[in-house]
Amino acid sequence: MKVKPLEEIKELCRKIAEKIGVSVEDVEFKGGDYPAITVYIDKKGGVDLDTCEKMSKLLDGPFDELDPTFGEPYSLNVSSVGIDRPFKTDEDFLSHIGELVEVRLKNSVKGKKFFDGELLSYDKKAITVKTDEKTTLTFDLKNVVKVNEYIDFE
Repeated sequence: MKVKPLEEIKELCRKIAEKIGVSVEDVEFKGGDYPAITVYIDKKGGVDLDTCEKMSKLLDGPFDELDPTFGEPYSLNVSSVGIDRPFKTDEDFLSHIGELVEVRLKNSVKGKKFFDGELLSYDKKAITVKTDEKTTLTFDLKNVVKVNEYIDFE
């Protein structure tokens, strides 16, 4: 199925999101038997179901006008980015410096593929994480599978 450029769809969503105080973090298109466009939103303090519903309703008309799938049927989904959303952009990394993060690696370092600790730095090629009071590790981003906020289940 042919779909308009995701950046064009994202830009439309951003303009609408501003009206209700949320940010558009990502837009995905999945084809197949049940094509869907999913808009991922976020805001300080998190996103609840009512906010997702409100955003979805605000997108209905503009999406009809944009016709992102050139007349082909699709589902429009609006979702929170989720608590374990992976960092994708420079802004994601930079906005979490000084905070606790979880790091998952392709290849083990010091016999481990999973670390958590304070994100100390990011420079597009590597991140540095303070894993405990005595250990600071730098991970090449080519070896990083996923970085996200630290989730404390206690």
